[in-house]
Amino acid sequence: MATAPSSELIPTGTGSDILSGQEARRHAYIAAAQQLFFAHGYGATSMNAVAAAVGGSKTTLWSLFPSKLALFEAVVETIVQDYGTALTVDLDSAADVESGLIRMGDSIMATIMSDAVTNIHRLVMGEAARVPELGRVMFERGPGPGMARFAAWLNRQMQAGTLKPGDAHLAAQQFSGLCRAGVVDRHLHGLAGPNAAAEARYEVRAAVTTFLAAWGVFKGA
Repeated sequence: MATAPSSELIPTGTGSDILSGQEARRHAYIAAAQQLFFAHGYGATSMNAVAAAVGGSKTTLWSLFPSKLALFEAVVETIVQDYGTALTVDLDSAADVESGLIRMGDSIMATIMSDAVTNIHRLVMGEAARVPELGRVMFERGPGPGMARFAAWLNRQMQAGTLKPGDAHLAAQQFSGLCRAGVVDRHLHGLAGPNAAAEARYEVRAAVTTFLAAWGVFKGA
């Protein structure tokens, strides 16, 4: 039996904030799909179950989302909009390259360790062998654009002489990997303890130190 979507997942509002009927229905389908995907997995969730959870005609669901993959894409896009701080963090106003790296690292950790992003990571990894398209969708909506934006900022630092010249995309991947190698890995496996947030802050600053040891430009007195 399909589980009704939590009221916390369905947008509400008053006055000018009230969504149009079709838009409200679309958001309700996305919310229901998110809950069902997380509870039962992508493969075990049918479009019929999503339609039943929201109520109304199945034809309406299919008219808004022509496939289950399209519905999954909408779920990922919604999660990225709500939790993808690494996609929007202001790096250019940072006082120096170290401050910018700390901002980016903290944003990476906040994004990955949020409940919704954690759940979507686990969902994609669990379904990767059967439905590899899920990984592509997630990468194209989240980590891909985020790393491209970060690499562009690193490239500007290289051109300004505050970082050594090199492959900015590789540098972005290395920094992200340094940040995620500790508590994030344990978190995604359900092993992070109660001090995970403090560990994340500590590990980001350690990652910055290591990254700058490799890429930083140190000028003599």
